[in-house]
Amino acid sequence: MSMPMLLIRGTFRAKGTKPDGDTLSFTPDDVADWKRVPGPRPVVPGAFGSASIRLESIDALETHYGDRNSPSGVQHQPLPLAHAAADALLKAVGFTDFHRAGDTAGGGTVTGDEGEKITSTIPETVQGWILTRGADVFGRCVALVGKGLPPAFNGYEVDVDAEALEKTVNHQLIKDGLVYPTYYSGFSEVLRASLNAAAAAARDAEKGVWKEDRTLEGAEVTRLASLTADDGAVILPKLFRRLKDYLDLEPRNPSLACFRAYLAGAWEDRFYIQGRPGVFNGMHHVVEVDGQVVRMTHAPMDIVFVER
Repeated sequence: MSMPMLLIRGTFRAKGTKPDGDTLSFTPDDVADWKRVPGPRPVVPGAFGSASIRLESIDALETHYGDRNSPSGVQHQPLPLAHAAADALLKAVGFTDFHRAGDTAGGGTVTGDEGEKITSTIPETVQGWILTRGADVFGRCVALVGKGLPPAFNGYEVDVDAEALEKTVNHQLIKDGLVYPTYYSGFSEVLRASLNAAAAAARDAEKGVWKEDRTLEGAEVTRLASLTADDGAVILPKLFRRLKDYLDLEPRNPSLACFRAYLAGAWEDRFYIQGRPGVFNGMHHVVEVDGQVVRMTHAPMDIVFVER
């Protein structure tokens, strides 16, 4: 089985942006192509026609998440692995060299999230293409990403099967263990199975994030630094984001006693669990807390979130 997706050709650009392992800036050869993207939500491009691409079905460790005005400000997950995913994405689409404002090896002195800004790349832009089925609630185009010869002409609908999926950067990042699979209900079950197989192989080989992953085993969170230090616990980014926002509510009290209640009442996460009937409302259904140890009860591969 396959899944129809719109092919758009264009260029990727990283300079002046803060790409992580699952987000990158893209400008179509014809900016009018943004209006052809299917789905109920429009892509929201910038002044020069570029828009953020949110790579379909993957979630990379956060390099900069949150509000500067929040108690903990903008935070990140362990940067060695987070940067490994971001670097792999940039190299996969064709950038041969790049530097961040915070790169100490290159003399960078910028700290915090501004240190994530790309200051230079070689080349300046790279040609590539995306396969998309729509935009997310933030106006980002959700897509499979590729470089080189595209599988069809610009503006054509492509029936994406497992073989075509394996040629995308999304699949490559999963295969290399640098990102977590994170699925939404509009993405084909057959294509999810292909990514699951690649993720399982990477996990069994302890590649990338899987060597350090504590999502199922449990992470002890005594303070936010338990998740943000270079040697901090590596967990599913979605769980990290929920924990960061929860801890910001009472920055002087890192107790996780109310975390499951927070998940039940503060978020609209709706999802299916493989092998179980019905839709679950709230991540408290798949999160356990024992003192200061938090863990998920189901692997990322087994969960499919309902698209908002």
